Amino acid sequence: MVTLIIATIPACELALSDVFASLPDIEIEAERIVKGEENAAMPLLWVRGVEPDDFEAACEADPTIDDLELLADFDEELLYRMQWFDRIGLLFQMLTNANATILEAVGESETWHLRLLYPSREHLSKTKTFCSEHGLSFSIDAIRNMDRDPSGRYGLTSIQYNALITAVDAGYFDVPREVTLDELAAEMNLSHQALSECLRRGTHVLIEDTVLIGAAEFNL
Repeated sequence: MVTLIIATIPACELALSDVFASLPDIEIEAERIVKGEENAAMPLLWVRGVEPDDFEAACEADPTIDDLELLADFDEELLYRMQWFDRIGLLFQMLTNANATILEAVGESETWHLRLLYPSREHLSKTKTFCSEHGLSFSIDAIRNMDRDPSGRYGLTSIQYNALITAVDAGYFDVPREVTLDELAAEMNLSHQALSECLRRGTHVLIEDTVLIGAAEFNL
């Protein structure tokens, strides 16, 4: 069964450890990470909380980085393309042997927070075995099996998923609203209070599961 996890990995065991150490306020978010040549990965990274000159100077001293290129400067965030070398064996193991898909990767405070999709629990066990054999840290903060219920993709209960979908279809989130909460509750045969709580909790889960990476607590 397809398995979704959120995991944390120290930067010293993945990439950009020296950058995080020298720039404690930096936040890095991967736009994309693709496998390059045999010992390299080529990520596109959004960089926040630092000036371009300071970031580039820190990158020069980091052995995991090569071929740094600034693609865009939007004042509060920078988009870079680079290559990662050296301590990225864990990354390649996840991308190749374990067939994992990196959905999100955010680095801050010398730690990487990853959202990973594995084809099965058996594939996930390959990453855990690899880390154990190589003395690497791989902390799983949340895990969820993906079944046929579409709510499982987002960490929602079936009731939360159906409530949100019904609310969107009925125009509850439109401006102005096309239906009141009481009308929607009557349509779904729920009380006003039950539906209100369902929508709030479902929205909370979606925000954690899509925006606040590393903070989600999945409904298993």
